[in-house]
Amino acid sequence: MLLPNSEALRAATLTAPRWFTIMGAFGLLTALLGLVCLQFGAQPIGLNEIIQIMWHAVGRGALDGDAAGSAGVILLQVRLPRVLLGFMVGCCLASVGVALQALLRNPLADPYVLGVSSGAALGASAGVWFGVGATFLADAALPVCGFVGGLLALFVVYRMAATYERLPVHSLLLAGVILNAVFSALIMFITSIMEPNRSFGMMAWLMGTLTAPAYPTLLTLSIYLLSGLFLLFNQARVLNILALGEESARSLGVDTEKSKRFIFVLSALVTGAVVSVSGMIGFIGMVIPHAVRLVLGADHRLLLPASALTGGAFLMGADTVARTLLSPAEIPVGIVTAIAGGPFFVYLLVWRKDRLA
Repeated sequence: MLLPNSEALRAATLTAPRWFTIMGAFGLLTALLGLVCLQFGAQPIGLNEIIQIMWHAVGRGALDGDAAGSAGVILLQVRLPRVLLGFMVGCCLASVGVALQALLRNPLADPYVLGVSSGAALGASAGVWFGVGATFLADAALPVCGFVGGLLALFVVYRMAATYERLPVHSLLLAGVILNAVFSALIMFITSIMEPNRSFGMMAWLMGTLTAPAYPTLLTLSIYLLSGLFLLFNQARVLNILALGEESARSLGVDTEKSKRFIFVLSALVTGAVVSVSGMIGFIGMVIPHAVRLVLGADHRLLLPASALTGGAFLMGADTVARTLLSPAEIPVGIVTAIAGGPFFVYLLVWRKDRLA
């Protein structure tokens, strides 16, 4: 008689109290980390002062911060929207990583490694080149351009997966390397023919950076991202079944091709929207899902939202390090996440190669 492994046992015993307890703890820790991140920067702001400024802003019903002095302007117009943007971007990258790892049944799958981020960056770069970034529709149109580029990259990976049933690790990495090389070359071509000022900004954006957006821009982006995440979270049970293999999924009545196409399109939609505002931030979609899976198990009903909160918290912290380590200068946050995620990538590829074959 075969005994269930620990992951299957934890998935089978997921109860509502356990779900709410874990998510409540993750949510509380994320909120506390957000408060900590708001304190640090070129001008430190104490926790009591943050509470006073926020309370005053809520009472006035405005987030301009002008009435609270320079600290209020820094907190409400620069630091708060940047922390919120980092949280949303981290949530989305980690959630997409969970979905792609389940579909390809490979812990090395993530938007950055597969070239999806590069494809989304190419789409957004092409949009800027054609003048989309200079129009009043930029907030809505650039994520769409990124979505088209990300979908193109996912289509290539999807066709390879459909051909070989389950992509071996080295084939998956090779596909990512090729896509990244081709898309990066096209992005560099677009950058090289831009005006020098615009090309410099484009290069900084490509390294992964979080710039404090205006609240209308943040609202527009949140509509894209929350819609994509809501639909993705609704696929948690399907992802549980697909992770068992396509034959098992079909025997349980799941239309595997339709489900895979839907989740791939959702992944491209979310990645495109994220890359259009943050550039290419790597390794969150691979490191965070894998780390959370080791702790909580492989049930996507819990893994998806827990990874989302953990990814958001991780990127908030990484961005805080990026803007304070060499203050007043800033390091692109993509560099910080790469330094943190690169060694973990090597660990997965080398020390756990028996699990990845």
